[in-house]
Amino acid sequence: MRAIHLIRLVALFVISGCLAVSAAELSGRVVAVADGDTITVLDAAQRQTKVRLSGIDAPEKKKPYGTRAKQHLSELVFGKVVEVYWEKHDRYGRIIGTVLAPDENCAAVNCAKTVDAGLAQLSAGLAWHYKQYAKEQPRAERERYAAAEHEAHLKRLGLWADPHPVPPWEWRHPRSH
Repeated sequence: MRAIHLIRLVALFVISGCLAVSAAELSGRVVAVADGDTITVLDAAQRQTKVRLSGIDAPEKKKPYGTRAKQHLSELVFGKVVEVYWEKHDRYGRIIGTVLAPDENCAAVNCAKTVDAGLAQLSAGLAWHYKQYAKEQPRAERERYAAAEHEAHLKRLGLWADPHPVPPWEWRHPRSH
C-alpha cells in the first residue's frame, strides 16, 4: 500500500513538473519608461534590462495618445519595484513580459505586485491588445486583455475617443494601396 502511495506521489510530482510554465522572472526597480509599452528595469545586480510589455501595443510617442500612454505607464511603474514574467526576447533584444507592479495605495516597503501594467494600459484606453501575438499569452490573460480593450472601446476611453484610431503596427508599416 505504501509503495502505491509513493508511486502516485512521484507520478504527480513528475506530471506537475512537466506542466510547469517555463517563464523566467526578473525583479527590479523601473528606472526608465521609454513609451507606453517599454520600460527599463534595474535588478539587484545593478543590470539594466529593457522590457516590452507583452500582449499590448501602445501608440508611438509622436502619435495621438502616445504621450498620455507613456505618462500613464510612468504613473503605474516608474521608481517602483516590479516583477516581470517572461519567456522570450524580441528582435531588438528586449524581454517580452508581463509586468506586475504594486498597487498605488500600498505604503509598505515590500508591497505585493498585484497590478498588471499591460492590463492597466488597456483598461485606460491607452493601448491595443496586440492580437498578432495573443496566442502566446496564457488563455486567462488573453481573455482579460481582450475584455479590457473591448470595455475601453465601448466607453470611448483614451485613444478610443478618436473615431478612427490607427494601431501602431499599421502606422509603422502602412499598406500600399
